[in-house]
Amino acid sequence: MKNLESMEQFEALKNNGKHIFLFTADWCPDCRVIEPVLPEIESKYQEYAFISVDRDEFIDLCIQQDVFGIPSFIAYDNGKELGRFVSKNRKTQEEIENFIEGLA
Repeated sequence: MKNLESMEQFEALKNNGKHIFLFTADWCPDCRVIEPVLPEIESKYQEYAFISVDRDEFIDLCIQQDVFGIPSFIAYDNGKELGRFVSKNRKTQEEIENFIEGLA
């Protein structure tokens, strides 16, 4: 999974192609729990590019996107928000996959 490097990159990615942004942080225990399953999820849903967004580095983006809990996922297709799985609750692989399945 690639890491977001700038706000400009976020806008470019959001508006071009299918992307799922994972809002996360190093200190977040619930984020660490899902880390081992993320490569499997990425390989299962290759139509999306997955981008990791460090909540602490991009706090303004989190506010702009109404992300107040992590881990959270927001999916875009060429600038259109397809859906969001945003909460402060721990997420399971099944819940993440159900979210992605529901985007289609």
